[in-house]
Formats: sequence, structure tokens, C-alpha cells
Amino acid sequence: MSATYTDLREKLQSLSRDSPKEVRKRKQPASDTEEEEAGSEPEAEEEEARKVRSGIRQVRLFSPDECAAIESKIDEVVSRADKGLYREHTVDRAPLRNKYFFGEGYTYGAQLQRRGPGQERLYPKGEVDEIPGWVHELLIRRLVEHRIIPEGFVNSAVINDYQPGGCIVSHVDPIHIFERPIVSVSFFSHSALCFGCKFQFKPIRVSEPVFFLPVRRGSVTVLSGYAADEITHCIRPQDITERRAVVILRKTRTEAPRLEMKSLSSSYQPERLYGSNRQQILKPKRSHRKADPDAAHRPRVLEMDKEENRRSVLLPKQRRRSHFSSENYWRRSHDYVDTYTETGEDEGSPVRKVKMRRH
Repeated sequence: MSATYTDLREKLQSLSRDSPKEVRKRKQPASDTEEEEAGSEPEAEEEEARKVRSGIRQVRLFSPDECAAIESKIDEVVSRADKGLYREHTVDRAPLRNKYFFGEGYTYGAQLQRRGPGQERLYPKGEVDEIPGWVHELLIRRLVEHRIIPEGFVNSAVINDYQPGGCIVSHVDPIHIFERPIVSVSFFSHSALCFGCKFQFKPIRVSEPVFFLPVRRGSVTVLSGYAADEITHCIRPQDITERRAVVILRKTRTEAPRLEMKSLSSSYQPERLYGSNRQQILKPKRSHRKADPDAAHRPRVLEMDKEENRRSVLLPKQRRRSHFSSENYWRRSHDYVDTYTETGEDEGSPVRKVKMRRH
């Protein structure tokens, strides 16, 4: 494809325009059996959508003026991070999406010593900065006053700051790390939260959601039950058209596994992940393929997920709750397994000892 794209949204739109025949073909059942199955699919999808809706609560809580005040505080967080004023594991940068952990932080994706859902671990106490006072005063206090959460519930606050075209792949917030509900507050612009999507790569594609939830600036979204535990949620590239930030407020479980300091220093090598080579790590990887004009817009989280995708091929077809508890794991059907191609792109892999380029 010779066209260039400014971000992932344009690429997704182009793919949908280029393959109308495939879409029509999927809609034409080939037999009476398939017609019966096709007739039952909408009912099953509607039932699942109903279950998702039952676990969602939304409240328009913050006025435009209150949003502006909170957004200025988020800008201050970004500025302090750029100046290096936060602890090492408070800030996690990726193209088109930055994370800021406060109170509690945890490992995920490429940071995991053992890959896969359920392997996430809290950082040792003190490895991330405390929750800023303005989060308590401007956000948590209001949520308590409106009885959305009880007093003293929140001990973890994460700010996700997205640029246009950014995304986060389908995941379930780690069940062994966080209690329910999961509370998020949106700022800067409107967006959407999608449930039950499947991500594919090379090229990137996102399936239609089981449930599409509009999320407006200043709104509070509360996930529990089926919506929090039994189906994945994501933010698609096409749903981030302007800068958008979300503050996620959660409570960690008392029994949640936590890294030891010696494990943190020996296994995770923070100087590689967070030190002077950080920007080098975030650069798009070279490959034997012709340069991809939109490679710089792929979030780093997508690179992390390739390894977990490889491992997910070995999992049983029947999914259990713990199989999709990772923030960097997406539910995959049997049909999607066949589309995967081994890449050998992980650092340190023997496959990368010899580099070959096709001309």
C-alpha cells in the first residue's frame, strides 16, 4: 500500500474501504446450518451486550470549568515528568500514550519477568510517587460525596495521556491486583470505550465491538461485574481524535503479589527500560521489509503484545477468566491464531543474531 497515513485511524479507515468484497462474503451464509447459526449470533451478541451494560455506571459529574482546572493539573504532571522530577517507575512512556502511576504501580507487558496474563506484580512500596493532593481534593473527594466510591477506597491513581490515534489494546484490569469497581474520569475530549474487540496486526485491524460506550469529557465511568471481569475493553485508534486523558482510580488487593527489591534490580534492569537509552528503545524496530510510513505511530504496547500473542497460541481454546487478565492481552479466537506469523523480534532472541534485508 503506497499511501501514507498520519496515524492508525487513517489506516483503519483505508482498510475498511479497500475490502468491501470480503465484508459482503462474510455476510452470505453458505448453507442452512450457517443460516441458523447466523440467525442466533445477533441474539447472542445482544445478550452479551446486555450483560456488559449491567456492569457499567456513568455519571456526568464535572462541569467544563472543573474539567479545565483538573486538566491544568494534568499538564503540570506532564511538565514535571518531562523535567525528571518523578521517581523512576512513576512514568511509563510510549508513542501516542504516556502513563503516570501514583500510589501503586505494577509491571506489565515487556516489563514482566514471566510473560502472560496473571503475571503482573506490584512494584515495591515507594517505587512510585504518592497520589498528588489535587487528585484527592478535586477527584476522589467528589466521588466519595456522590457515593460512587467509599471513603478510603482509592490507593492507586493512574493518568493515561493519549495523543490522536493512540490506543490501548483489549485487556481486563488484572483481577489478582485490583479490587472492583474500576473508576475512570475522562478529560480534554470525548472518546469511547469498546468491549469485546479483537486486535490483529500487520496490518493493524480492530474488530467491531460487542458493546460501544461513548465517554464524554468530565464523565465518570464505573466498571464492575461482567463488564470488569468477563469481557475485555479497549480504546481504538479511531476513537482518539484529539488529545484525551483519563484518570483511573482503583484499590489494590491486600494479597496482590509484589516484587522484591532484589528482583526489581536484577531482573528488570531499570537502566535499560528507564535510563538514558529509553528513547532508543522506543524507536520503531528495523526489519527486512520496506519502510512503513506509519511505523512511528504504532504504540509500544503493540510491540509488547506480540510475545504474549505467541504464548496465547499455546493456551486452550476455552478461555478462563485468568487468561485475559493482563492489560496487554487481547482475546483471540481460533480463527485468529492461523493469521499469526513468527517474527523473532524480541531483544536477546537468537533469531536476531543475523540481520537480513530483502531488496
